[in-house]
Amino acid sequence: MRNILALVLTAGAASPAFAASGPFFSLGNTDFVVSLGFIVFIAVLFYFKVPGMIGGALDNRAQGIQAELDEARALHEEARALLASYERKQREVQAQADAIVAAAKEDAVLAAEQAKADLEKSIARRLAAAQDQIASAEAAAVKEVRDQAVAAAVAAAKSVLAQQMTAAQANKLIDDAIGEVGRKLH
Repeated sequence: MRNILALVLTAGAASPAFAASGPFFSLGNTDFVVSLGFIVFIAVLFYFKVPGMIGGALDNRAQGIQAELDEARALHEEARALLASYERKQREVQAQADAIVAAAKEDAVLAAEQAKADLEKSIARRLAAAQDQIASAEAAAVKEVRDQAVAAAVAAAKSVLAQQMTAAQANKLIDDAIGEVGRKLH
């Protein structure tokens, strides 16, 4: 501290501005009073160990900042790991979704083919049933036409026979028919 005071005093004494105002070590000299106040202020700062406290506060602040940086690095690494995990899971889920879509498309193709085959079988059954119905209707129509033709022929024969046949001939035909029926039954 004495070295600082000596330095300030010699610097002040050598200055030409100080020489003009009178003796330097006088309380009337404002430069001396300001220098003295500055030296007292610096001495008070050193007495109360303010530079050490400022240094300690700066060190504490530096340690706090370093701790925050370390925590930020750790969080950054954790975030990267989490991001990589989510990207891996997203790829796995995308692969599963693609597999599900592919399986669904394959199932849809198989179902369409099965439906087409079933439709063809159904159409074939319906065509067969329709052909059976047509054949049955034709057979019924033919039978009905035959029945009507037989009925018309019987009616015509009856009419013709009734007109041409006498009672004696009719009785003889009836007796012959009864005899023939009796022979066929026994």
